[in-house]
Amino acid sequence: MNILKKIRLKFRKFINIMEIEEDIQLALGRIEIRQLKNINSNNINDYEFKVFSQYGEDGIIQYLINKVEIKNDFFVEFGVGNYLESNTKFLLHNNNWSGLVLDSSKKNIDFIKTSPSAYNYDLQAKYAFITGENINNLLEQAGVKGEIGLLSIDIDGNDYWVWKAINVIDPQIVVCEYNSLFGPDVKVTIPYYKNFDRFKAHYSGQYFGASIAALTGLADEKGYCLAGSNVTGSNLFFVKNKYAQNIKKINHKDAYFKIKAKGVFNKRRELDLEKSFDDRIKMMQDLLVYDIENEKNIKIKDLNLV
Repeated sequence: MNILKKIRLKFRKFINIMEIEEDIQLALGRIEIRQLKNINSNNINDYEFKVFSQYGEDGIIQYLINKVEIKNDFFVEFGVGNYLESNTKFLLHNNNWSGLVLDSSKKNIDFIKTSPSAYNYDLQAKYAFITGENINNLLEQAGVKGEIGLLSIDIDGNDYWVWKAINVIDPQIVVCEYNSLFGPDVKVTIPYYKNFDRFKAHYSGQYFGASIAALTGLADEKGYCLAGSNVTGSNLFFVKNKYAQNIKKINHKDAYFKIKAKGVFNKRRELDLEKSFDDRIKMMQDLLVYDIENEKNIKIKDLNLV
C-alpha cells in the first residue's frame, strides 16, 4: 500500500507540474495574441507563433478563427501523439473549444485521458489506427458529424486519402500536413496502403503524405481555398470558400516553403543531420508515388525533382 501511495503522490506532482507549465505557456500565448492584434497584414505567416503546436500553427489558427465566423467551436485532430504538442490544444485551453483527438497508440491515448486537457476541458480521446475505410465510422461512433470549426490531419502517411474519404463532417478550416520534398508543382501522394507506416515503408522516415499541389487540388474539389503554409513547409491551411470572404486566397506555388529541418534516419536507424534536401529525395528515388493527374503509380525519380 505504501508503494501505491508513493506512486499516486508522484503522479499528482507530475500532473501539478504539467498544469503549471501549461499555464505559463498559455499566458505567453495570450501575450502573443495581444501583440499581433496591432499587425495589419493578410499574410498568415506574419501571425505565426507557437504555444503547443510544433511550429507556428497556433498563431495561424488564431488568425483564421478571428477571420472566419465559426459556427461550431469544435475540432477534430488525428495523429496527436500524447497531445503535449498539437495543433488544437491551444484552441482547447485558450478558446475553450470542445474536440475529439485520435491516435494509433493506446499508450498515448491513456496518457491524454489522465492529463489536464481531458479533465479540465471537453475533450474526447480515442484510440484508433485511422484508414480511409474506417474514418467516417470512427467520427460517427464518437458522435461527431456535420459542420465543425476545424479539422487537423497529421498521420504521416495516408493524409490525402483519408481527407478524400471524409464525408460525415464539414470543417470550416482544415489543417493538413504536406511533404515539401515532393516540390511545388507535381500532384502526387504516396499510394494508398491501409496499414501504412512511414518507417516501415522507408528507413529515412521521409516517404509519407502528399505534395502541396495534390492537397490543394483535393481542397478545391471539396470547396476550399488555400490560405497558405507555415514557413517551415510542413502544414497547409484551407478555408471553406463560403466562409473565406476575409481570407487572402493564395496559389499553392506561392504558398510553398522548402523544408529546412535536417533530421533524417539512415539504414542503421541513426539520426543523420548532414543530408541535404536533394539528398533526401535521392534516397527515395526508387519508391512509388501516385500521380493524381495521370492516375497511375510512378517512381519518384521519374518526377525529375532533382
